Amino acid sequence: MSTGTLLAIVIPVAVVIVLIALAIFLDRRRQRRLRERFGAEYDRTVEETGSRRVAEYDLGAREERHESLDIRPLAPDRRQRYAREWRGVQEHFVDRPETAVHDADQLVTALMRERGYPTDDFEQRARDLSVEHGRTLEHYRAAHEVDRLGSEHRATTEQLRGAMIHYRVLFDELLSDGNRPGSGRS
Repeated sequence: MSTGTLLAIVIPVAVVIVLIALAIFLDRRRQRRLRERFGAEYDRTVEETGSRRVAEYDLGAREERHESLDIRPLAPDRRQRYAREWRGVQEHFVDRPETAVHDADQLVTALMRERGYPTDDFEQRARDLSVEHGRTLEHYRAAHEVDRLGSEHRATTEQLRGAMIHYRVLFDELLSDGNRPGSGRS
């Protein structure tokens, strides 16, 4: 076999190997980036869709949708008003825990709306929140489920207490986002 023929075989094979290695590297880098950004929501989406590729496509679509939203910081006086309202919700927990949890849900939804998140549908709210708040989204999902149980008078006091804690995690994160430099538009 001549050197030219050998090179004609080896070079394309080497190029294909390099392209495969590059594709694997880029795929793993994308997976790592999405895992870091979405946290537990990444695994939940993979489980829900049954496919890592489908889940990653879905998470990428969430990022694109999020870019089109006008997420904005709160003015300091609005942050203070929401903080006061939260304290009021917490104070009502002792006497009316189910109502307090429902009020917490409503307050978080109002805060989201004011920040620029669409709030019509819970699942879409969760999908939109997952882009910037993926690490706290499980708190929101858990609290929302307890709120649903509470509205049917099937939640225990301990579940309701846990829901308040869960709502507080997301509430604090949404409230403080307006204070971070560079927050607002992602």
